[in-house]
Amino acid sequence: MNMPRRSFFVFAIVFLTLLPGGAGAQDIAGAKDHPLFNRLPDYHIDKYEESEFDTYDRFVGEDGGYKTVEGRYFYINYYFDEGTQYLSEAAIKRNYSEALKRIGGVVLYEDRYNVYMSLDKGGKVTWVHVGAWNGGQGVGLYIIEEKAMEQVIVADADALLKEINLTGKAAVYGIYFNTGKAVVKPESGPALAEIEKLLRKNSDMKIYVVGHTDSVGEFDYNMGLSQRRAAAVVEVLVATHGIDRGRLEPHGVGPLVPASTNTSEDGRAMNRRVELVER
Repeated sequence: MNMPRRSFFVFAIVFLTLLPGGAGAQDIAGAKDHPLFNRLPDYHIDKYEESEFDTYDRFVGEDGGYKTVEGRYFYINYYFDEGTQYLSEAAIKRNYSEALKRIGGVVLYEDRYNVYMSLDKGGKVTWVHVGAWNGGQGVGLYIIEEKAMEQVIVADADALLKEINLTGKAAVYGIYFNTGKAVVKPESGPALAEIEKLLRKNSDMKIYVVGHTDSVGEFDYNMGLSQRRAAAVVEVLVATHGIDRGRLEPHGVGPLVPASTNTSEDGRAMNRRVELVER
């Protein structure tokens, strides 16, 4: 028989710490607490996933709508120890939210069972989703430490020209944006420099700058995002690289022209791209 659940709060238990989380003997092999949080008392880990880069497409933002976040991914599922008391759903949510708020985190959205939070600190954004289930017997913890996937292949002006001459277009990888944003990140510099080189070597060339997304998220949002990203690339090429605006025309096609499958992260990464299409 399950013991009664505890409805009081234990704010001191879940807290940002560098100390080990006190993993119990019942944890599954290879599981560990995330460094951001100590675990609640009398809970053990029965499911654990960790990936250097993955996408979480069920994060709820401030507007109550789903958004996609990507980066280093952790899923930790805690389950209460049999014969002990488990916390109420409200207590679980409050423990995690208070812990993150103490170090500058913010609550973005909350319902009866879930709380969605973010922490922008030290130049890194961390996204946290805590979901209490089965009355508080279980706690699902999803954490994304946001980062762009490391891009091995960087655009090269000669290769871009060869592809345009062969197919009329060339995909450019190495132009980076934060998740859901349309501001070109500084690490996009090398790829943009190659586009500048391409256009200076071919002074008569005019191009469509076409933004593409994967299929994760709402269709209309992705269409708008791809257009904004294409326009942002044009602005950087004009303002920073001195390219004549008349040679560039931005367009966004969202997920309509995939380069690969959207059923795997590698495929989705290929679909998130900018293409140069000769006009």
